[in-house]
Amino acid sequence: MNTIHNRPLSRRTALRGLGATIALPWLEAMAPRSLASGSTVRHPVRMAFLYVPNGVQMSQWTPRAEGERFELPPTLAPLANLRHDINVLSGLAALQGRPFSDGGNHAPAMGAFLTGVHPQKILRCGISADQLAASRIGHLTRLPSLEMSCNRSGRPTCDGYPCVVSSTMSWRSPTQPIPAEGSPRAIFDRLFASQANDRERNATRRSILDTVRDEASALHNQVSTEDRHRVDEYLTSIRDIEQRIARVEALPAPRLPAGAARPEERIPASLADYARLLGDLMALAFQTDVTRICSFVIDSEGSNRSYPEIGINSAHHDLSHHNNRDDMVRSILRIEHHHVTQLAYILQRLKDIREGEGTLLDNCMIAYGCALGDGNRHDHFDLPIILAGKGGGSIRTGRHIRYPQNTPLTNLWLAMLDRAGAATPRLGDSTGLLNGLS
Repeated sequence: MNTIHNRPLSRRTALRGLGATIALPWLEAMAPRSLASGSTVRHPVRMAFLYVPNGVQMSQWTPRAEGERFELPPTLAPLANLRHDINVLSGLAALQGRPFSDGGNHAPAMGAFLTGVHPQKILRCGISADQLAASRIGHLTRLPSLEMSCNRSGRPTCDGYPCVVSSTMSWRSPTQPIPAEGSPRAIFDRLFASQANDRERNATRRSILDTVRDEASALHNQVSTEDRHRVDEYLTSIRDIEQRIARVEALPAPRLPAGAARPEERIPASLADYARLLGDLMALAFQTDVTRICSFVIDSEGSNRSYPEIGINSAHHDLSHHNNRDDMVRSILRIEHHHVTQLAYILQRLKDIREGEGTLLDNCMIAYGCALGDGNRHDHFDLPIILAGKGGGSIRTGRHIRYPQNTPLTNLWLAMLDRAGAATPRLGDSTGLLNGLS
């Protein structure tokens, strides 16, 4: 690599302008000169938790064979090009999500997913895996963690609980849930801009890139040709997200019925556009090391969202109680396939970002799933769980791993926390580190 300066760039190098701070992705120029002889750089390990509601049809989710020779069942077919980047995990359970004497399956399922603790209706649960990680390693990044959600409908199934329980994965403490942010613009600004100066930039409709153009030009003179390409691709992806947000906000406002209030911000109409936009923001946050921890609610537990974009006008939660009616089963399978299609997009986005000699996905642990197994029966065992990414080389992917029935899901969280540098001896109902991932 040929650069003008002999000293490497700091990993925390950022482009700064009028109220904006744009962290940079990893560049060759950030590698210590002592590694130029061929040694490898240790990149930070990122972790994300993606939640989908209402369980799945397990017969169309679970591979028949174990180990490396499994075939993807129909619901997981969108992951065909990522088969060697994922593990399908069977046998895990979120037993603290059962209703017990409190009634309801959905709200306690969401509350127990990352905590391993049965939530109480007085708004008490437990610390979640992502927030435990934030308390241990969050000081290493600009944001300790990022909490996002595609649910802006306000229609979760609350089961008599405060509705925040069925729409929130993250708990900073047993009495402090962290509501997820659903505004793409607010997330973007949190990652890259100061709030005060963002108003000035919006007033002139300038791109955030305009404010850092001079520093970006100067950086080009300090790095190799390959690094210039990395920076250009990264800045282009930022501009693409800005344009997508602007297109949504520029759509004509629909005529509202009398008495209805205008939404405070436009969001994409379809779940696919919404999830992909937030997924791209998560990828940027990980690429720039703004944060290493993300929780992402694709939809709240018990959601009754419909999916007209794929021809499903019935409500998701209602369809999950199909009682084996063929037409309802066909509809629920299309919804579950649609969800996995969005996961495939997000994982491919991470895989397309080069980081050192590998990819950003290689240095991630992306857990996707639900705290309900079979949605029709409302099981809380044999959950649909996918773990994607190699965790910085600590996870062997491309397998279907079956664990003994009722193995706590929190054992997986312990294993992920350990690999992310946030080890803890116990979380909720955990019984030890989940084995078999290496």
